Amino acid sequence: MNALLLTAPSKLDYTEVETPTGGTDDVLVRVRACGICGSDIHGWDGSSGRRHPPLIMGHEAAGEIAQLGANVTGWSVGQRVTFDSTIYCGKCPACERGDVNLCDDRRVLGVSPDTYKQHGAFAEYVAVPARILYALPDGLSYEEAAFAEPVSIALHGVKRANIQPGDTAVVIGSGMIGLLVIQALRVAGIERVIAVDREASRLATALELGATDTVMVEDDTTSAKILALTHGRGADVVMEVVGIEPTVKLAIACTRPGARIGLIGNLAPNINLPLQQVVTRELSLLGSCSCAGEYPQSLELITSGQIKVKPLMAATAPLSDGAEWFAKLSAPDGGKYLKVILNP
Repeated sequence: MNALLLTAPSKLDYTEVETPTGGTDDVLVRVRACGICGSDIHGWDGSSGRRHPPLIMGHEAAGEIAQLGANVTGWSVGQRVTFDSTIYCGKCPACERGDVNLCDDRRVLGVSPDTYKQHGAFAEYVAVPARILYALPDGLSYEEAAFAEPVSIALHGVKRANIQPGDTAVVIGSGMIGLLVIQALRVAGIERVIAVDREASRLATALELGATDTVMVEDDTTSAKILALTHGRGADVVMEVVGIEPTVKLAIACTRPGARIGLIGNLAPNINLPLQQVVTRELSLLGSCSCAGEYPQSLELITSGQIKVKPLMAATAPLSDGAEWFAKLSAPDGGKYLKVILNP
């Protein structure tokens, strides 16, 4: 089969590799669409340390079943599917609690930390366990279905934030996940959502997708601007979707006492935290990792249009053009492309 193979940092080769066979409990999926995630970009250039060559990346995908393992039941060849990005065991204490994202033996498609290597979906075929499959609703395109994974991340983060009636929310970062978080907050019943970003174009998109107010990050007055929009009180909920020290500190600065801060972004492995502010104002910091069972809701919300993904689709391209698109997305102006979908 043909695949987009990471052979060295910042080097992708469109090449022929062996088609995966899978085990008796696996299905072979013919990949029809796979989105480029921001984590793929940081893995491609070596900065995250979680994409060790040689590796086939890609985890936001959809396609059709090409082959069934001997033990697989309830599925059929030709059926349109998507699949979780996390391969969980289904047997450990975390899985039994429903925390499949925290599985003791989890693997992530297209990721290769020191403990494992798991080839992903930037290829014509990928083999995955049948237990992580989800059937696609009729009429949902493969490209839209490839958004199920990032939508599920947004839904999981919002669920972790324990939304309450009447809450005012701030979303710091209006990139791909931030724009989905804004929509997920509105689905959860939040009436006022303040979007924060450095790019005017992204803030304009945020307004189109459900934000009620926007704040441009221009100088050190950003927190004051947010507090002014909340009449000096501060937000009840802040979703931090960047993951660097300045934005985490901004999240803490613009909350009311007793507020919840959802931490989805994780670009920086370590930051300095204003601990006394967190303690004396009794703030709750809520980490959010991947998703845990939100795929069915993701597919339902995308299909119904309650979460809009088409405005986020910057381009679709053949998988053979993947290296070119990774270079574009990593360029200084790469942020203008919210989501690029590759079609094997």
